[in-house]
Amino acid sequence: MFVLAEGAAPLVDPGSADGAFSLLWLVIVLPLLGAAILLVGAPLAKGRLDKQGHLLGAALPVLSFVLSLVMFFALLGRSSDDRQVSQHLYTWFQAGGLKVGADLLYDPLSALFMLLITGVGSLIHIYSIGYMEHDERRRRFFGYLNLFIAAMLTLVMSANYLGVFLGWEGVGLASYLLIGFWQYKHSAAAAAKKAFILNRVGDIGLSLAVALFFATFGTTDFTTISANAGKASEGTMTALGLLLLLAACGKSAQVPLQSWLLDAMEGPTPVSALIHAATMVTAGVYLVVRSNFVFDYAPHARTAVVVVATVTLLWGAVIGCGKDDIKKVLAGSTMSQIGYMMLGAGLGVAGYPFAIFHLLTHGFFKANMFLGAGSVMHGMDDDVDMRHYGALSRAMPVTFLTFAMGYLAIIGFPGFSGFWSKDKIIEVALTQNWLVGVLAMIGAGITGFYMTRLMLMTFFSQKRWADGVHPHESPRVMTVPLIVLAALSVLGGVMLIGNWIADFLEPVTGHPLEENPALPAVVNSVIVVVIVAVGVALAWYLFQRQEVPREAPQNVSFVTRAARSELYGNEINDGLVVRPGGRLVGGLTLFDRHGVDGVVEGTALGVGGSGSVLRMVQTGFVRSYALSLLAGAVLVVVALLAVNLK
Repeated sequence: MFVLAEGAAPLVDPGSADGAFSLLWLVIVLPLLGAAILLVGAPLAKGRLDKQGHLLGAALPVLSFVLSLVMFFALLGRSSDDRQVSQHLYTWFQAGGLKVGADLLYDPLSALFMLLITGVGSLIHIYSIGYMEHDERRRRFFGYLNLFIAAMLTLVMSANYLGVFLGWEGVGLASYLLIGFWQYKHSAAAAAKKAFILNRVGDIGLSLAVALFFATFGTTDFTTISANAGKASEGTMTALGLLLLLAACGKSAQVPLQSWLLDAMEGPTPVSALIHAATMVTAGVYLVVRSNFVFDYAPHARTAVVVVATVTLLWGAVIGCGKDDIKKVLAGSTMSQIGYMMLGAGLGVAGYPFAIFHLLTHGFFKANMFLGAGSVMHGMDDDVDMRHYGALSRAMPVTFLTFAMGYLAIIGFPGFSGFWSKDKIIEVALTQNWLVGVLAMIGAGITGFYMTRLMLMTFFSQKRWADGVHPHESPRVMTVPLIVLAALSVLGGVMLIGNWIADFLEPVTGHPLEENPALPAVVNSVIVVVIVAVGVALAWYLFQRQEVPREAPQNVSFVTRAARSELYGNEINDGLVVRPGGRLVGGLTLFDRHGVDGVVEGTALGVGGSGSVLRMVQTGFVRSYALSLLAGAVLVVVALLAVNLK
């Protein structure tokens, strides 16, 4: 069990929204309006939106980003104890003792998420103008993207758990629509259904948590629950923490609800970037950090978060080593990196700010690499198999250089954003539990291996292009977002200067107690860099010094087969859940058909048979009734004589 430092203070009563903050609601409404116009209002425009709708869809998130940026600087101008602002829009519903308002909360945590969602989301929208240029349903695609942004903003800006749940379900709906956007492909339709169903499993956790919050505290409001969290029993808080963890596992693709994430690559590449970098998979991390006042009173639940996160960061890294599909390598990487974020969140008040720090830097370099993968696919006739690439660095120089910035960031090359954010999580993990810290270091080494493998197979090694394929650079509307994201991948580490990220988030996550680190920060970083270098060197030896076959070898080790099969996650789910569930449903169906229906139908048949017999007596003929009376009278007389004779 992890016994973590105390120090997270309850949320203070936020001030009312005034000045720039009075436009808080508009940040959500702008992309929501775009979704409504592009999806519902398009028929009224008589086809004009089919040609120009994508421009509207791209412009509205940009406006939301501008508003978010203005409010962020306004928040910076306030003192640290005055950085929580609320906005009451209207009473959502009231039933008995439950009154829920459509309320927004703007504080340091929601401010950072708003910048990430609208900023990276806007770049993905702009990139999509070029990527989806020839798609006949482009207007609908941008409508779904706008809906995704609006739902995620609702999730991170709500002041209560019911508002979070509304955004949570909106993100689930939008992801279903976007993953299955090319629904004429069976694989895309199946992937969308799989993501939707697995996320519903996690949603059960959040819905039960919301009910338990109300039963325990009489409200779902963050501020009230935070102020009274210490009054609830540890058992109740543990139950709440575990339910929230279940919800986070679904949205953030943590073991055991991770199997939908790689299948979700069937959607258009901008969707992959949006889901993995700025929206859906970060929702679980947000939920745990936002609920720090729950986990600070539930050490067993925190331990469960750490265990799940550690398993997941290794699980995703191993999967990344075995895939040849460039997008699925990056998807395995996302699973692993989200594991690091969840690990930071599970480490409590000392790890909360660094979980968010890594979430932000990951948003930059993962969006960069996913969009870079889309650029590679654009130049390679939509081929996703890295074994068909090679030597693309000269053919696609902008894509190569920008992708390289993301690569250096994710492996933790000194000076790049990932170096600062991931090392801080490992440092805190080592301080609290050396085994978890060592496993996190091993995960960093595996990351160095599989990401170097991706770089070498795609941009270096020998040329393995198919005949007729002519790699070419993407248009500027696609490369400019790559350049911006590459710059952020390099510079994102500035948030650690002067410990700014921890100080800025302190009103939400609390102030950690002083702890003696297991290793000095410099020593910790040197060890991690050496471990990563070993992974990089091994990948260079296997995939640069040796020839890469165009077809995947079949005679491979069990470990390689397991990595290719995603560590048999689908088979495990099938064996433990799907088939037993199917048999259970089949048994219940059989019992219902032959048991319940048998009793009901048998009773009906019995009543019907009795009626048929009685109907034979009720003939309707007077002579029959008279004969019956005579027979009855004779029987009575005979019975009386028999009694008297005795």
